[in-house]
Amino acid sequence: MFSVRVGPERPEGAAARAPVPPLRTPAPPQQQHHHHPSPATAASSSGEDAAAKAAATKPMEGYVGFANLPNQIYRKAAKRGFEFTLMVVGESGVGKSTLINSMFKTDLYSEEFPGPTKRIQKTVKVEQSKVVIREEGVHLTLTIVDTPGYGDFINNSECVQPVIDHIDSQFEDYLNAESRVNRRPMPDSRVHACLYFIAPSGHGLKALDIEFMKRLHNKVNIIPLVAKADAFLPTECCAFKKQIMKDIHDNNIKIYQFTDTHDEEDNKLLNKIKERLPLAVIGSNVVVDVGGRRVWGRHYPWGVAEVDNVEHCDFTTLRRMLIRTHMQDLKDVTNNVHYENFRSCKLAALTGNVAENSKRQLTKSPLAQMEEEKKDHKSKMKKMETEMEQVFDMKVKEKKQKLKDSEAELQRRSEQMKRSLESQLRELEERRKQFEEERLAWESQQRELDQQRLDNSKTMEKNKKKGRIF
Repeated sequence: MFSVRVGPERPEGAAARAPVPPLRTPAPPQQQHHHHPSPATAASSSGEDAAAKAAATKPMEGYVGFANLPNQIYRKAAKRGFEFTLMVVGESGVGKSTLINSMFKTDLYSEEFPGPTKRIQKTVKVEQSKVVIREEGVHLTLTIVDTPGYGDFINNSECVQPVIDHIDSQFEDYLNAESRVNRRPMPDSRVHACLYFIAPSGHGLKALDIEFMKRLHNKVNIIPLVAKADAFLPTECCAFKKQIMKDIHDNNIKIYQFTDTHDEEDNKLLNKIKERLPLAVIGSNVVVDVGGRRVWGRHYPWGVAEVDNVEHCDFTTLRRMLIRTHMQDLKDVTNNVHYENFRSCKLAALTGNVAENSKRQLTKSPLAQMEEEKKDHKSKMKKMETEMEQVFDMKVKEKKQKLKDSEAELQRRSEQMKRSLESQLRELEERRKQFEEERLAWESQQRELDQQRLDNSKTMEKNKKKGRIF
């Protein structure tokens, strides 16, 4: 293949004389704000168009082989596998674990690692669970990030910060791995999508929902979902969706926009889907029988809510967009938009291109800046040392107080035992005295009895003697 650059055609006789610059006439007053290209600009643009036409695709006379490049990329990607990180955020009991299991048709949560609702948490703690899913020779390393304890407290002001810290830490790890001298293939643990479950209250977004999405819409692709859509009537669900979208628009929240594809039918479907945002979903891990058909759903006295039925919920729409058509787009947006914003801010902070850093560098030299940072570091270390000393002194005081309390307790016990022993001793003394008195009385009685017996024996002897005499 070859290309020929063709310039703009010249009028006859133009080759013999120098080009004359075009005349510039002032524009009329009403057209001052409109830009009109000059003749030279128009000539250069026409030359570029001619060059582009000259570099157009040429048909090949035979098979060369570079048409097999997509197959090579496919085989390499299928062998390497794919990674996807999905974050689920919402209050306990809205069906996060059930929906994830229904979406990937597998039990991602086991007895060893139960779902978020089965783990009672005192604070919001970000947890990850990884599972490798295989389908037709392609394996996907799926990472589920959940936040047990989110929104379950009276004061939920600190619920959002752990999620932000986790997303930033993943970006930081990826940036550090990317900035090494010897770079190696690194796992992509960045959060590619966040399914935010909205409780089916029927009254729009809560203050916590608005705060969460406003603080994270520039860091992750947020996909709002109406949880437990079977709790609404169709009219109630539509009204609830409109109220949510109104709240999102009023608060300038940026949710993930499903990008158009190259297929017109898919684009028409996407337009319909955008009208149905936020998607209302139902999750179920139970197969029920409906008219001879076995479907995933929930059985109620009034009927069955089918998970895969478009008339009942938007579950199939969510699964199709999230997995089949827009999974790679979610990863691209994460890499090209959110990660690049984080990366540019970090690098700008390091090089001093941030507004505050630039102002500070304009007024101070690098040596003065280093001295200031050194002083700040020393002051921070001194402050930390003072705080540690205070904490140490406080702990020593607490320990001494505990020792004093234990000593007082032992003294009290000793005094109590001493008093108890003294009372027992007095009781024994009294009993001993009583025993001595009883013993003396008994001995006196015995002496009296012996004396009586002796007197009786003497009387009997006298009587015998008198009887012999008479």
